[in-house]
Amino acid sequence: MGDLSVLLAVPVIGAALLLLVPRQSSRALFSLALIAGAADFFWSVKIFGAFDPASGAMQFVERVPWVPSFGIEYIVGIDGISLFLVLLTTLLMPIAILASWSVHEKLKEYLIFMLLLETGMLGAFVALDLFLFYVFWEVMLVPMYFLIGVWGGTRRIYAALKFVIYTMAGSLLMLVGIIYLAARHAELEQTLTFDLLKIYGLQLSFDQQVWLFFVFALAFAIKVPLFPFHTWLPDAHVEAPTAGSVILAGVLLKLGTYGFLRFAIPLFPDAAAAAAPLIVALAVIGIIYGALVAMMQSDVKKLVAYSSVSHLGFVMLGLFAFNMQGMQGAIYQMVNHGLSTGALFLLVGMI
Repeated sequence: MGDLSVLLAVPVIGAALLLLVPRQSSRALFSLALIAGAADFFWSVKIFGAFDPASGAMQFVERVPWVPSFGIEYIVGIDGISLFLVLLTTLLMPIAILASWSVHEKLKEYLIFMLLLETGMLGAFVALDLFLFYVFWEVMLVPMYFLIGVWGGTRRIYAALKFVIYTMAGSLLMLVGIIYLAARHAELEQTLTFDLLKIYGLQLSFDQQVWLFFVFALAFAIKVPLFPFHTWLPDAHVEAPTAGSVILAGVLLKLGTYGFLRFAIPLFPDAAAAAAPLIVALAVIGIIYGALVAMMQSDVKKLVAYSSVSHLGFVMLGLFAFNMQGMQGAIYQMVNHGLSTGALFLLVGMI
């Protein structure tokens, strides 16, 4: 088993072991979940130490046939884009588990969902097969839905359903786009594959790029969230438990901007360039609107949530500047926002 497979397996193994611990042993449950989260963080630090910054290629690549008849493979790899987001995820998860001291009801299920959520997020960052990426993208929704819907505030069911419906609406269209890309590759290259590195060089007409960019960008824009797709975010943050808010702001929102950087822009460069004025305009509106609405909030959680809309607008601006400084600044701001906003939600939870 390769390094990245171990990274994905550790939280799942931790969740499986939690099933064996008696429900009454809250200290043992917490300790086991914390050990699993911390072990994954130290493993990611090991990967960081072995990472070669001079290489522009994917590193730690693992490739195993999964559904060969459909060209679907288990392909994972990491580069400079995903490396720091993986580190951010593994750092925030044990902190979020530590911050869960207020959870007493259904503690075992809560910690299992937290660990499964970590695997889903890490999988989305390292997946290099489009179908595998989609699987991890959807896997994340289930634990987050339950974390908000079961352990959230008074309007938790409304917030959880809104979160799932918004995200599912975008991602189902993205699945259609993923299948179309694989079919197009089969038509042109005579091999059916979902391998992202092979699909990168696919020749697409401008019209095809426009429609495919639209379905990918919609899924990612909802996740960012880009104005005007942001309305699910304040409800989800306000109703989520403290640890849920930390992970939602710290990591889940970054999957939207990561999706633009890894998939939407390099796969459909002409369409991305054509859409840049619109995306930049929406990002600027989001920056100003998010800041102004944050100023008016009396609920501190909503204040931080709307400030996230503003902050992620800066990330989108950097990405669609289409230069090295913008891209690097966007990745830097993703990590900054994950740390600072995660810390803010921890403070709000303590208050």
